[in-house]
Formats: sequence, C-alpha cells, structure tokens
Amino acid sequence: MTDQPRQETQDYKSTVFLPVTDFPMKAGLAQKEPAILARWEEMDLYGKLRERRKGRRRFILHDGPPYANGDIHMGHAMNKVLKDIIVRSQSLLGYDAPYIPGWDCHGLPIEWKIEEEYRKKKQNKDEVPAQEFRAECRAYADRWVGVQKEQFKRLGVMGDWDDPYLTMKFDAEATIVGELLKFAESGQLYRGAKPVMWSPVEKTALAEAEVEYEDIVSTQVDVAFEIVEAPNAPELVGAHAVIWTTTPWTIPVNQALAYGPEVDYVLVESNGRKLLLAEALVPSVLLRHSREGGNPSPDAASTATPEAEILWRGKGADLAGAVACHPMHALGGFFAKPRPFLAGDFVTTDAGTGLVHMAPDHGEDDFALCKANGINPVFAVENDGKYREDWLWLGGQGSVINPKFVGRDGPICTDLREAGGLLAASDDFKHSYPHSWRSKAKIIFRCTPQWFIPMDQNPSPLAGEGRGPLAQASGKGEGDNAATLRELALNSIEHTRWVPERSINRIRSMVEGRPDWVISRQRAWGVPIALYVHRKTGDYLVDKSVNARILEAFRGAGADAWFGADHQALLGPDYDLNDYEVVNDILDVWFDSGSTHSFVVEGRYGEGVRADLYLEGSDQHRGWFQSSLLESSGTRGRAPYDAVLTHGFALDGQGRKMSKSLGNVVDPLKVIAESGSDILRVWVASTDYFDDVRIGKEVLAGSSDAYRKLRNTFRYLLGALSDFSEEERLPVAEMPELERYMLHLLARLDADLRSVVDKAAGSENWLEFSRYTRALMDFANSDLSAFFFDIRKDCLYCDAKSDPKRRAYRTVLDTLFHALVRYAAPIIPFTAEEVWQSRYPNAEESVHFLEWPTVDAAWLDQSLDDKWAEIRNQRDQVNEAIEPLRREKVIRSSLEADVTMGELVPSDGVNFAEIAIVARIEMGKGDGIVVKPSDWHKCGRCWRLLPEVEEDGALCNRCDELLSA
Repeated sequence: MTDQPRQETQDYKSTVFLPVTDFPMKAGLAQKEPAILARWEEMDLYGKLRERRKGRRRFILHDGPPYANGDIHMGHAMNKVLKDIIVRSQSLLGYDAPYIPGWDCHGLPIEWKIEEEYRKKKQNKDEVPAQEFRAECRAYADRWVGVQKEQFKRLGVMGDWDDPYLTMKFDAEATIVGELLKFAESGQLYRGAKPVMWSPVEKTALAEAEVEYEDIVSTQVDVAFEIVEAPNAPELVGAHAVIWTTTPWTIPVNQALAYGPEVDYVLVESNGRKLLLAEALVPSVLLRHSREGGNPSPDAASTATPEAEILWRGKGADLAGAVACHPMHALGGFFAKPRPFLAGDFVTTDAGTGLVHMAPDHGEDDFALCKANGINPVFAVENDGKYREDWLWLGGQGSVINPKFVGRDGPICTDLREAGGLLAASDDFKHSYPHSWRSKAKIIFRCTPQWFIPMDQNPSPLAGEGRGPLAQASGKGEGDNAATLRELALNSIEHTRWVPERSINRIRSMVEGRPDWVISRQRAWGVPIALYVHRKTGDYLVDKSVNARILEAFRGAGADAWFGADHQALLGPDYDLNDYEVVNDILDVWFDSGSTHSFVVEGRYGEGVRADLYLEGSDQHRGWFQSSLLESSGTRGRAPYDAVLTHGFALDGQGRKMSKSLGNVVDPLKVIAESGSDILRVWVASTDYFDDVRIGKEVLAGSSDAYRKLRNTFRYLLGALSDFSEEERLPVAEMPELERYMLHLLARLDADLRSVVDKAAGSENWLEFSRYTRALMDFANSDLSAFFFDIRKDCLYCDAKSDPKRRAYRTVLDTLFHALVRYAAPIIPFTAEEVWQSRYPNAEESVHFLEWPTVDAAWLDQSLDDKWAEIRNQRDQVNEAIEPLRREKVIRSSLEADVTMGELVPSDGVNFAEIAIVARIEMGKGDGIVVKPSDWHKCGRCWRLLPEVEEDGALCNRCDELLSA
C-alpha cells in the first residue's frame, strides 16, 4: 500500500483495460445484409468455395424444386434456410458441399396462372395455338424463377444461382424423356382404362400428391333397385334392394350391386314397400326414410326408430345370381340392362345400407369387381364433368361436382323421385372429400385411358426391337423373376436413413398401398410422353434408333420438338407413320421432378452418383420423395438418396394454418425487410422442425432476443481480444483451473454440435439443428456471459497485461472466438461474416471458407466437470441469497457482500470469493447461507472490497503495484 491513499474521486478509467471494438451492439441487419450479399457476389463466394473444396469428399443435398409461380412464402423460407444451414455445416466439416437450386417449371400451377389471365380477357385457352400457349407458360415460369431466385438469395442461401436447374431447360426435358423411355424399354409401361382422380375444372388426371382433403357437406341418397331375379331366395323378387351413396351423380352410370357374402341381410316392409337391407343397418336406414317427407334436419327429427316387420332373413351368399333393374330402366338402352348382384369383400355394415351400387367408371373397387365379372366402363362423364351428349339420361348436363345439380332438388334426385326410385335424400352429410390443391375444386374418380407405370409387374428384359408390352397390364411378367417396382421401392426404403426415424412408417405404408402410377396428363405445358403406338396392336414402339433420334430432337428444341415434329423423320425409314398413333399426353410433373436426380446429381457429378440427402416437407412422402424413389428404383434398382429429412409446416403464432382469408399470413419478405434474414434463420434453426412449427410476433421476438444475446457475446469477444497477439498465448498446462474447465466445456460443446452435423459420428441427433442451436445459445449465455465473462471481467480490466491469469483468459477467449464464429456461421451467415471481418478484415477472405475448429479432445476432463458443477451450483445459491439485499438497495453489487455458508465448496485451488464475485466467503460456519454488507473498503480502481484498502477510493495492493510499475 502507499503511505498516502489516493482519493476516491481520482479517475482511474484510463488505467483500466476496457474492451475496444467498432462492432456495434445494434445489428441493423436489414440494412447491412444486402451489402454483405453484394460483397459475396462480387467476390464469387460460392465459386471460390468450390475451388477450395475441390477434390474433397462431396456432400450432395439435392434441392427439391418449388414451382415457379409467385413470391416465396414462409414454407419456402423455412425449407431453403434449413437446406442452407445443412449445406454450410457440411462445408464447415471440410466436405465439398455444392448446392444446385432448382425449379419445377411445368404443369398445372403454371398453366392455371396463364388461364387465369385468359379468363380475365375473356379468352378461351382452347382457341389459343398450343405453341403460343406453351411459349407463354415458359415465359411466365422464367419470370418467376428470376423473382424467387433473388428472394432466396436474400435469405442468405448460398448456391449456384448462375446455373440452377430448371425442368424446362432443353437438356432437362431430353433427360426426362430418356428416363421415360427406360421404363418403356424394360416393359414397365402400359396404357389402360382405370378410374383415376380427375379434376373437371382443370380437365386432367391428378396424382395423389396433387390432392388435398377438405370437410364438405354432400347430398346423401337412398335409392331403390327392384329385384327381378333371385334364384337362391325367390321371395326377394319384387322387393327393392336399397343402396346409399353420397355421390348421386354416379347413379346414371350404375351397372351392378355389390353385397357382402357374410353380411346378414333382412327383408323388411316399410311404407308399403319391401326393402332388402343389412340387418345391422335397418334402424338407421328407416330413420332416414322417415325424414324424407318434410326433410327436417337431423337435429330436429325424432330419434325414435320406426317399427318394421322382418319378412326374410339370410346371408349375403344367398344373393348370388340375383338381378335387379335400374330405377330409370324405362329409358331403355343402357338403363334397361339387368343389374347383377356381385359378391364384394369390401362391403361392410359401417354405414349405408349394406348394399353398394357399382359404377366401374367411378371407383377403384367398382372397377375391379365389375371387370372381374365382364362389366366394362361406359365413359359417360366427359372431361369437364358433364354427361356426354348422347347419354340417355341427363345427356349434356352437369357438372357432376355442382352441388345444385346433385342436390336434393336437382335433376338427378327429381328424376329418381318421379320414377319411384328415391327413398331418401338430404343435403346434410358431412365428410372429408378430395379437392385439387391448385383450383380448390372437388375432384371425381373417372375412368379414362391413361398411361401407367405398374407397381407389381416384373420388368421384362429389354423389349425386342419393334414392339413393346401389350397395352393391357397382366400382372407378373412371364418367365421373369425380377423384383417388381413395389418390391424394389420397399427394399430401398429399408436401406435409406429417415430423419426423423418415425417418418419411415409413412413412406413405407404409402408405397405398400399405392396403386399403379398414373403418369399421363391431358394438358399442354409439360414433357410429352414421346411414344408411338401401333394402331392395330396397341403396342408402343421400342426401337433404340428411334429413341436416339427423339432424344436428339429434344436436346435441340426441348419438348416443342415433339409437338411440332416431322414424326416420319423421327420414325425413320423402317416404320410408316400412318401405322402409328402419336401420343400427345404430357407427363405427370411428379415424373419430371422425380427424374431430377438423373440430370442434376448424375448429370453434374457422374453416372451412378446419388444424393446424400433429400429434404422437404412431410407432404412429400406422397410427392417428391416417392416419385423420386419410384423413378430411380424403376431405372436403377435403388433410391436416388442415402437419407431423407422431413420437416413440418409453418403455422401462425396460434398454431393455425396460414391463409389470406384469416389474415394470419407471416410474410418472410416482410420479416427480412424489418428484422433481417439472420433473425428468420435463428427461428428456423431453433424450432423442432420435425413437427409443425409456429411463427408470429411473439415467436420472432424470442428469436430476436436470442440473436441479440449471441451478437453481444461476439461483441464482447471482439472487444476483449482487440490487441491480442500470439506472444500472449499461454499453454493449456499453465492455465488456471477455471480456464481449463472452460476448455473442457468447449470440447463437450464441440462433440454435441458435431453429433448434429457429422453423419459419421453415428448420432441419433443427426440434422437436429434445434439441439445444435440450443446448445450454442446456452453455452454463449449461461457458460460464457453469465459465468466465465462475469468472473473474469476483473482479471481482464485490471490485471497487468503480462499477468499469467489474464494471458490464460485471453488465450481461451481467442480459442472461443475461433470456435464460436465457425459454429454460428451456418445459422447466422451474415452476422458471422460481419464478426470475422471486424477482426480480420480482408476483401478476398470470408468466414465461410473456414473449416470446423480444432478442439483438442484431451481438454475433456470429467473430474473437473464434476468439481465445477458443484462450484457453480453453490455460486448460484450464493447469488440467490444476495439478490434480496441488492433489490432492497442494502448493497449495490455482489462485490459489497460478505457471505457465510454452512457447506464446504470443493474449492481447492480455487478462490470461491472470486468465483462468486463477493468480498469474502467463510465456509463451514452455521446453517445455510447468510449475506451481509462487507465492512471492507472499495478499491478506487478495481472496485473490489479488500482488507488492505484503508478507505474507499484507495488502491488495493494489485492496483497500486500495477500503477507504480
């Protein structure tokens, strides 16, 4: 101590080593990020990174293509950010991790937008030349590719934006046709008539992935079919078999009735009629019939069951050979034909009447049962949902999805009522029903000639020159024991890693139960099914020379080469065009996107290469994941991916689906403009995205707060390391225990984070970035800011620059800086770049060139962890005991507190008063923790209360020695 204490009023600020940095506390991301983005583009960050990782093992995340039709929404943002986080993390691991963004450019989404413009101008799309319409679709898609590209880039998504893949590029269209022809050459293609999901509004077949289900209210009807023959139960002749349906429009196409062979049936008399019904359903059926008179609502109607006398009882098997007549049989022709009773194992007594009317044009079960009994479709409903003009009943009328047309008072029910066939009708049946997810209109099942890829047919050896398989699918291939497409796909599923693991159940069940793949569409904008079908045999032509000419034409002019082709030239001299039908249907867009692995992954990286990862929303189990699986299994015998990650959907802050009508849409572009991309990225990385996630003002406020804390951690590190040099670095062996403990925590964090990003680590947590982000944030907030930084502020500010403890602290800070900025770079790439350039400014360098930090596994020390876990626990208890005094302003800070505690803290080699940031601590005295104001005086420089300070403002020994020196 000096003989003359310095006065408290003396200013020692200039003698304290305060952190120095220009890195601002206020982020201003919305303003800074565009400038950083421009710098990355100018320096060609993506291209330079490819150069630096050249020759390394690749990690390929194959981008699932969004539709090029509108501004991006939150689902797009979430998906692209998650992909970018993964790609950047793999690059950080040292992999060559390219990212080729892509777009789906064909199909109804684009056509529908062009048609909307036509409708506004009162134009008819069918009157526009096909070539002109296709050119407009191409221009529309190209424009939105450009718009979305800039929006994705603004999210910080790094990729080959100068050369993305587009399914409408000529080479892509040629490859898609080439993939189709592989199916044709191996016999995995046929044309047949089956009921498929059909949109009368869009006038095309739809795939399951293009359909969504909505709750609606439909018309339910009970219709009577008079029994005219019943060889096993003659007492039924003259009675009426009752069917129930919620699709009255299928009655004009009815051709048979189905019964359950083991179902118990009864003949009852009601309102003067004898009715054949399943015994279990008699009460509910008669209750419906009792309401028919005034049609009161079910809620108002009596629930009393009408009495009915049972006249006959038997099994469904007794109905074999029975025949009924259609209620509109008086029309003659089709309607006068007998309606046979057919045994159907799908008939149940869950609802209805226990008898099911069969319309093979409009149902899978109907089609299969009727076909097995020699009954064929009649194609009565046309592509726009109207009955064809020559149909005897309701010809030219419709549409069949019009509620008024099929309603209780519509022409179908009215005609049935007048014919005496309508027993009950009500517009009150609530159920889930399929809709087109583009037009939002109801769809129907409609039998039309379509092209299919069979799921259960053995592929043949390459078909002989000049002919392909017959148009009729025939199940197993003759003499060929090769695996079917379903078997190949299911085998591939078992050899793929699914993240989360439970998602395998969904894709497996979908593939196990799916029907043959309908790949044809009756539209204009897409890749044509480039086949020639022999007019007499129905065989499609398989000739490698012809196929080679087709592919060459596509490479030169794309799909337009087919629609405007000289087909005789493509066929060559060996075939006469007059003998062949040119197929002009286009491919299902899911076949397009399912083929992208061939011209993106294999096309850019070599034949046989497959993606390490596919990543999309959970709806893609029936969409892109499945179409890619089927396409690759059919042409390569395996999946195109090693792993698949499924994420949920983005909902509003209350967990509701976003919609303009609800006014709850959270626009990612608005979030970026107001808060910056890094805030949105923190939200994505923090969510448990394996399930549906929420986003709203409160959620984003939480993300902003988490970001702010991490930013302030970097700000502190930059300031504390402002003049750090290698000469100051201290070996780990010479460091105090606290520094070695922090290195232990860093090594543990490193292992946790690596388990998320490194597949080779074999962790169950792979790609669980919510775990990664939480661990990183917790470490920064709890272990660093609230613990390590807090304890060592005194050392940093007031110890001599040469002091070993200060050198050790700054050495660890430097290690932490290099680790944390790398860990954070995939999550907040803009801020990580700003942090890195703040310390190491270099126009030619970037934080994103860096690789995973070197963290010595020898830093792990479990005994140190156990000891310091107890120390930290006791420190927390001390802080909790101090807080009331601070709140009541008895003391201003913990530095003014004297603490007595009953427990002994394992503090050998540790100054627990320094760790707890108090004046002094006495342990092993009394019970619990007692806190009182210290009677020591405060050092005027370091503000610690110490015994050698004789009065407030005087200097402690350390500060006095440092200033004297």
